[in-house]
Amino acid sequence: MFNVLIRAVIIFLFVFAVMRLMGKRQIGEMQPFELVITIIISEVACIPMADVVIPLSHGIIPIIVLGALHFLLSFLARKSIVLRRWISGNPIIVVDPNGINYENLKKLNMNVHDLIEALRTAEYFNFEEVKYAIFETNGKLCVIPYETDDQPTCEDLKVKREPAALPVALLVDGKFLKENLELTGITIAEAIKMLHKNGENNYKKLSMVTIDNNGKLYIQPKYGKFKTGQHAVPNPTW
Repeated sequence: MFNVLIRAVIIFLFVFAVMRLMGKRQIGEMQPFELVITIIISEVACIPMADVVIPLSHGIIPIIVLGALHFLLSFLARKSIVLRRWISGNPIIVVDPNGINYENLKKLNMNVHDLIEALRTAEYFNFEEVKYAIFETNGKLCVIPYETDDQPTCEDLKVKREPAALPVALLVDGKFLKENLELTGITIAEAIKMLHKNGENNYKKLSMVTIDNNGKLYIQPKYGKFKTGQHAVPNPTW
């Protein structure tokens, strides 16, 4: 029992030292190679800690090697842009002034639902507020809104502000969302007619269509600039 305790303390000290040397990034801020190394270190450390038959060196040496590998990759990433792109990847713009960049979204192996969730997490609920949305190499979403703090507000200009509204997705990736249609009280036939009025004759070529409880439409083609419109909402209670 005492032997296990000593081994656990030694392994802990080695892992702690290596993790401190790797830096103070949080899990969500790690580059992909850093996350892989961290996961492997945690697995390697558990083996000699739990099994006293395995020599302690079988845990310490791999931890040191993985720590050295981290330093090597970090050094190469600092010295070479080409290697940095290969090791960490590039930031990818998923929303630009034209709307959702569908091709870049596919490069990230993401769908529109994932993007909606990421934007909501960043406290942006309406795509019209977003000028650019960029997924950084560590997986975090960076959002640049259209309005900035130095611009005059509605209160400054004494302009009546439109009531806050929550957009609901009616269509994603060319498919209608039946639950959301029921929520808004809009049938598929009405939605298709609504799209026809806004110049969209093939809903399967649309990446996303949302409507808020003020009746404002946001229509995003898979390829092309987004457009907005207005529709009378039967039951704007959501």
